[in-house]
Amino acid sequence: MGIFNNRNGSENGYRKPARYSAFDLFRRGLSRADWPRAWRKHDLRPSYDVVVVGGGVHGLATAYYLAANHGITDVAVLEKGYIGSGGSGRNTAIIRSNYLTPEGVRFYDRSVKLYETLSADLNFNAMFAQRGHLTLAHNDGSLRTMRWRAEVNKLEGVNSEVIGPDEIKRLVPYIDTSEDVRYPILGALYHPPGGIIRHDAVVWGYARGADAYGAHIHQNTEVTGIDVVDGRVGGVKTNRGDIATRVVVNCTAGWATLISGMAGVRMPISTFPLQAAVTEPVRPFLDPVIVSGTLHVYVSQTDRGELVFGASVDPFTSYSMRGTLEFTEGLAGHVLELMPSLSRMRVLRQWAGLCDMTPDFSPIMGTTPVAGFLIDVGWGTYGFKAGPVSGETMAELIATGKTPELIAPFGLDRFERGDLMGEKGAAAVGH
Repeated sequence: MGIFNNRNGSENGYRKPARYSAFDLFRRGLSRADWPRAWRKHDLRPSYDVVVVGGGVHGLATAYYLAANHGITDVAVLEKGYIGSGGSGRNTAIIRSNYLTPEGVRFYDRSVKLYETLSADLNFNAMFAQRGHLTLAHNDGSLRTMRWRAEVNKLEGVNSEVIGPDEIKRLVPYIDTSEDVRYPILGALYHPPGGIIRHDAVVWGYARGADAYGAHIHQNTEVTGIDVVDGRVGGVKTNRGDIATRVVVNCTAGWATLISGMAGVRMPISTFPLQAAVTEPVRPFLDPVIVSGTLHVYVSQTDRGELVFGASVDPFTSYSMRGTLEFTEGLAGHVLELMPSLSRMRVLRQWAGLCDMTPDFSPIMGTTPVAGFLIDVGWGTYGFKAGPVSGETMAELIATGKTPELIAPFGLDRFERGDLMGEKGAAAVGH
């Protein structure tokens, strides 16, 4: 690591993404002209400088920043399905940085900053709407935690404050802030920079950008093994053939332990399903994202008017991604406790994704005992919001051979040292 040359002059060099004027878009729409592919299809080469396993936001961002920031373009991104078919396409795309630990706040705040300029950087509209984020407190203990988080956020320069029921009611007129309810709202942690983004647009934008720099994106390419010789990565085996490489980056979700196990690296990770649901579209009425840890529910409204609901992970480990009636009934009941006026809205569909949970609710990033095998895993329910900063820092680690300060606290060796990064107070249902 840290020995790569700038390869932008190679045959796979930079191919600037196309820019279209309003007239171009109108003309192509009327003529039904063929649009150029956002990213190209390539034959699998026998070797690459870097192989990234996982074609979600983390893997694609890593490939993009390797090229954009460090000139490393001989990169393959391997995805066993289609781009964004895993956690990146099954999340609810909430963006925030109001975490509990100083290390977590700094890390996620950098990601928010990258998201704020992402559409311009990628020349692709990611539709980031910073409408604010409310984490409700229903008891004195929760309110103390919100004040704790607010002070940590302020010390790190992040805009967060605790507000009372009157201000909550002003921000969300349809929420029930009366005292004559089962779970009265005593206050909330208000985080104005938080919001939602179009998750598929983020994936497509990073894929388009990485491809323009020359990275190869291989869909329907499943990793079946990782070659390790004398404690160092030598290549990967796939269903399409073998690849020689000296750097492999595990950017998977749900299958992180399986991929790491292929390299002989054990992970303190348990995998749980996480379910979500969406309603029929209605006229926009909800600006902030609303989260209640006590009720195990969060809700936001998309630009198209649908309400997106979610909860905490299922109470059992599983690789199942099927929705359950129990989840829908419980979720609907808790949402109606917050906003009873939604009782007549219809749920259109529900889905589930896989969440890799670590003992301290923080990710695992950086090097491993196997030289050349790097990890960006263990994201639990909050991986999508960290996509940009994860790609940026993992690319820096690959290019320089030095662990960036932002991800140093999240190393695998922290579990051996007992130096855990406890984020449960801000990540258990915060999304």
